[in-house]
Amino acid sequence: MSRGIRWSVALVVAFAVGLGVLLLVNRSDSAPVPADGAAAAVVRPDSHRLNTVADGKATFVEFLDFECEACRSVYPAIEQLRTDYGDRVSFVVRYFPLPGHFNAERAARAVEAAAQQGRFEQMYQRMYETQAEWGEQRTPKDEVFRGYAADLGLDLAAFDAAYTDPATLDRIRADVADGEALGVQGTPTFFLNGEKIEPTSYQDLTDALDAALR
Repeated sequence: MSRGIRWSVALVVAFAVGLGVLLLVNRSDSAPVPADGAAAAVVRPDSHRLNTVADGKATFVEFLDFECEACRSVYPAIEQLRTDYGDRVSFVVRYFPLPGHFNAERAARAVEAAAQQGRFEQMYQRMYETQAEWGEQRTPKDEVFRGYAADLGLDLAAFDAAYTDPATLDRIRADVADGEALGVQGTPTFFLNGEKIEPTSYQDLTDALDAALR
């Protein structure tokens, strides 16, 4: 089996596993959809962009939780989409830490604190790459996340200040408020050009992006 085929198979398996976990998350953490969803924004001016394409023809948004197993499972697929479509599709990340995940909000604060030093993408990737080390635990992982900041060469005094700044938490909760108003009930939840999409396979994702780019 060629390397390309092996990678494609791995993406399909990862996406299938992620969707299976997502179904469980949606059942256990679901909530009624607020009536004012139309007032929410899928993307705001301060939303974090992994890349931006000038023509604005297609924008892919993920509401995510860094402690969510489903998000971690589909992370390789999202990275592959970025590789294949990054020159044509803008990829945007919105925070949506679930209350049932003890360190999810802390992880989001660490990523946001890193973003304030221009290292959003690096910390975003680090969280998924290390999730097995800190996720699904009931003890605070503040020092673990601070260690990641040190590994990335961040100014630790500035990181610490941002990590504990109420404004950082407000920034995260603003994303959550938008997500709730848009009907987000679990993670990951995807939007393409402002419309919620519910892929059941990796092919569904590529088909949706291809259609948006026509």
